[in-house]
Amino acid sequence: MATATNPTTREILHRWPGDLLALISGALITLSLAPYNLWFFSLLAITVFCWTLRGLSNRSAWCRSFFFGLGMYGSGVSWVYVSIHDFGYTGIPLAIVMTFLFVSFLALVFSLPFYFFQRFMSRSRFGFLLGFPAIWVLGEWLRSWFLTGFPWLYLGYGHIDSWLAGWAPVTGVFGLSFIVVITSAAVASVQQDFENLNKRRYLFSAISLCTVASLWLAGLQLQNHEWTHHTEADKRTVTLVQPNIPLEIKWNSMYRPAILRQLRELTDPHWQSDIIVWPEAAIPLMYHEATDVIEELEQDSKENNTAIISGILYDDTQLMAYYNGIVGMGAADNIYFKQRLVPFGEYVPLEKYLRGLIAFFDLPNSIIHAGPNNQQGITVGDYSIAPYICYEIVYPDLVASNLGDAQLMVTISNDAWFGKSIGPLQHFEMARMRALENGRYLIRGTNTGLSGIFSHKGEIMLQGTPFVAESITGNIYLTRGVTPFTLTGSKPTIALCILMLLLAIFFQRRQLRVAHLPL
Repeated sequence: MATATNPTTREILHRWPGDLLALISGALITLSLAPYNLWFFSLLAITVFCWTLRGLSNRSAWCRSFFFGLGMYGSGVSWVYVSIHDFGYTGIPLAIVMTFLFVSFLALVFSLPFYFFQRFMSRSRFGFLLGFPAIWVLGEWLRSWFLTGFPWLYLGYGHIDSWLAGWAPVTGVFGLSFIVVITSAAVASVQQDFENLNKRRYLFSAISLCTVASLWLAGLQLQNHEWTHHTEADKRTVTLVQPNIPLEIKWNSMYRPAILRQLRELTDPHWQSDIIVWPEAAIPLMYHEATDVIEELEQDSKENNTAIISGILYDDTQLMAYYNGIVGMGAADNIYFKQRLVPFGEYVPLEKYLRGLIAFFDLPNSIIHAGPNNQQGITVGDYSIAPYICYEIVYPDLVASNLGDAQLMVTISNDAWFGKSIGPLQHFEMARMRALENGRYLIRGTNTGLSGIFSHKGEIMLQGTPFVAESITGNIYLTRGVTPFTLTGSKPTIALCILMLLLAIFFQRRQLRVAHLPL
């Protein structure tokens, strides 16, 4: 029996050691993602998180969830410090404070749904097993659009190489997250049964574990299914130009001739390729200033029947608006404007109050306008390419909804903003997931890396060397057909989670009502 001097493990976890354990568990999520790719740590982290929430008050559960989120985002996205300090010209003390505030805000947004979970679902066994995965996935979905969204550190990304990858073309990344969390919740529930020696519930535990095991096995089987198809005639050769231009000189007019010369030197040996891709804002000029550059590229690419695709900043002189765009030249046609912008990097939230306070709020590109919805992609002869710029590729439903009848996807980026941190590697992994979800080859061209090509199965077919100026060449295939995820997006998964949420609330209310019935 526990005494004041000999508390039980459960009583200890109700105090600050439980918060510390939640903090450490949250940090383990980062190990399941790129570049570490130790996917089993996500299962361990969520199981421990479930365990530390048991028996807490609503307020304590919210606090415990905040510590978990603080560990997850503190370890997983602390690379924003590089942008704030190295390229936002913010002093070290202020950069540390701003990074901590950013991470804390993300942790707060993460934690709020768990107050709701603890109050309305956690006290019922069915409520816990149904409610916990539902509230987790709905939280991930919320973070994909709340305040324009920050869809980072989703559990499903860590399983792009596990058995669960087979579910990605069916459910998308949210479905993978769901299976991870319901697996961990089932394991935590079994642990509780053995701790309480409650043999009446062992059968329920066995059923729940068999159910989640079947989901993993189904994922393994789904990996063998071909949702989209291609033939040898659909083969195309692609060259990715990675100029590795330092951000410090990118928009300095003194370096403009040298930058353009380097781009041409990396491109000229590869005019035999079907497609050549330059990275985000590769041309260091506004669109109306780059007429001569574009005309020269148009002429060379048409002579070689090559499609060249490049990022460029487009200035609408009539509307006094600036857009982050992708332009097709030569055999390629059309221009696309980025729809999802990066806060502070491309626009300043609350600009009226923040602009001018510190250098970070006055980054040179933070004047970009969002492009319109329902834009056409880049056309190349009789096929089309769905374009995405930088941040856009991390939005699962945006990518699926904008795919249309495109047979290929391209994304361009400039991850130099995050230096030699894990941020670009996480970005690379998320692009892989988009290729797998939609059954399309995906070309990823960047300024400093990682540039590469992913197959319609999310496999890495070609990968460049980070922070090296180079051109790399590989093959892609135009693919036909659609995956279930492309057709429906995340709607079925989100609808299932909402249904499970309602059932979880129902089961807890029913259990509490039965518990108060007179004998």
